Amino acid sequence: MLVVIVGPTGTGKSDLSLELATRLREAGRPAEIVNADAMQLYRGMDIGTAKLAPAERRGVPHHLLDVLDVADEATVARYQAEARAAITDIVDRGAVPILVGGSGLYVSSVVYDFQFPGTDPDLRARLEAELVEQGPGLMYERLKGVDPGAAARIGASNGRRLVRALEIVELTGAPHAAVLPGDPVYWMPAVTIGLRLEREVLTPRLDARVERMWAAGLVDEVRTLLPLGLEGGVTASRAIGYAQALSQLRGTATQAEAIEATQQLTRRYARRQVSWFKRDPQTHWIDADDADRVAQAAVHLP
Repeated sequence: MLVVIVGPTGTGKSDLSLELATRLREAGRPAEIVNADAMQLYRGMDIGTAKLAPAERRGVPHHLLDVLDVADEATVARYQAEARAAITDIVDRGAVPILVGGSGLYVSSVVYDFQFPGTDPDLRARLEAELVEQGPGLMYERLKGVDPGAAARIGASNGRRLVRALEIVELTGAPHAAVLPGDPVYWMPAVTIGLRLEREVLTPRLDARVERMWAAGLVDEVRTLLPLGLEGGVTASRAIGYAQALSQLRGTATQAEAIEATQQLTRRYARRQVSWFKRDPQTHWIDADDADRVAQAAVHLP
């Protein structure tokens, strides 16, 4: 059985996963962790993603960390295939896989029977050229006309996702939502444990976390990633915190402005995570600050 740990950023998912893996190991059942945070896929993006250093992993094997260069594009379809392959291998070796992360679509792509439409290089190239020529605003209006639901979810500024949604519509003749499962079917038996915090508790914690990222050297980390292609990276350059640190390095934002923008985006992202994960009625929710949270979570272990 697959164990899944979800929740908004800043609630201690990584720590809980290690505690549960340790309990399983002490009970004679080895466990391994599979990352489901899209930005932790990238090598060198450590501070801004709160990635556990190898020495902090308690000897628990981790998968799908540091598998992409910052110039690479992360895609859910590729992640799904690689995560499922890792999980299958873990199960075949007699260990318990623990999927951990806050990237909702990435988690769901593994847990549920998601089928992703393919891609057409010529169609994608045409749409990307139209994005450059027309801008995301017009592409957004166009998507609104054929798939208003997808347009509302994506917004008017995310050109990459607008292109993909329009590509799906042209390839399948159906709205983007039509290719996602309505009543989710599990890919394999799974138990999902969710960590939650009241907003008035989580918000100041997230703000402080962003300040610690800057104090820990996020701007210097971004500076070291520039020669590796961070600015040209389709996905990595837009990561919360990294995009703002880039603005600070370019001189288009002060440090205070970069920190404030990151705090606002982090709070907004956490709200989206809560909305995404609370849709699954099978999730076992635990207060992230509960002193007994590990024991409560362990009750649901296979």
